[in-house]
Amino acid sequence: MRKKLAAIEKRMEVPGFWDDREKADESVMKLKDLRSILTPFGELSNKISELRELLGLDVESGDGSLTGEIDLELGEISKKMNEFELKILLSGPHDKGNALIMIHPGAGGTESQDWAEMLLRLYKRHLDENGFSYRILDLQPGDEAGIKNATLDISGEFAYGRLKSESGIHRLVRISPFDSSSRRHTSFASVFVSPIIDDKIEVEINSNDIRIDTYRSSGAGGQSVNKVSSAVRMTHFPTGIVVQCQNERSQHRNREMAMKVLRSRVYAKLLEEDEQKKERIAGEKKDISWGNQIRSYVFHPYTMVKDHRTSVQTSNIQAVMDGNIDEFIEGFLRWKERKR
Repeated sequence: MRKKLAAIEKRMEVPGFWDDREKADESVMKLKDLRSILTPFGELSNKISELRELLGLDVESGDGSLTGEIDLELGEISKKMNEFELKILLSGPHDKGNALIMIHPGAGGTESQDWAEMLLRLYKRHLDENGFSYRILDLQPGDEAGIKNATLDISGEFAYGRLKSESGIHRLVRISPFDSSSRRHTSFASVFVSPIIDDKIEVEINSNDIRIDTYRSSGAGGQSVNKVSSAVRMTHFPTGIVVQCQNERSQHRNREMAMKVLRSRVYAKLLEEDEQKKERIAGEKKDISWGNQIRSYVFHPYTMVKDHRTSVQTSNIQAVMDGNIDEFIEGFLRWKERKR
């Protein structure tokens, strides 16, 4: 890695390096990425060397007077080691970029639609707490409560790398607030996460392969938001992918955003086909039902959230529903690396 860094730095000193602006920018980005790993690695190495010296002095003194300072240093090194490990784990080709999250309820009507809205709140809280920005591209309210679907456009460093752990089926067990007999219900919702691709990545989408439908945007309770057909739905025939966008003010902007989502979805589909031996990048295409869940959220008869891939679990379900899912994200990244 240091050799790569040195090679780029040497190349930047060659006359005419900045003549090709696109290639120069790519080199600068590579240089920045390498330094983002090598710099904390160097700092960590120095910390460990200092700790060795401290341990040596403590052994020589024989009175344990440096034990407190050594414990503090160990805690600091442990923290930095964890941060460095996560940085290494977030080194996939799209991990550093932005992401799309799509949430859909499973069968079950109001129960599942309410669960889908609970997940939407969970992710919005997580994004707010971690400094990510997002826009709601599409939000369809449920018939009585909850949502029929939601699409979020998320911006921030490592948005996709952190959120890709959420792709899959999420299962909820609780006493239903919609059941007059207060019976326990099981509900399912799917979360689909894909990277947002930039214009440098070519994704060929033939206009003849797309059907574009327009309709009026609607809000909660079915009330009209726009009196004109500004909402856009795109259907891509070769893949069967359907995307829609209704939250922009004009039909033109909704078309642009829908095409952005479609390009990312088609690209994710191509990655799946090209990497069949790896776990598919956009989540498993399974029924939203029992036995296919990646994570269970149990409110009754006990409280627990458990990830079935990594076995990470917690009884603090309220913290999870408030967006604290870092341990699940980190557990997934380590599990993914072990599988690789």
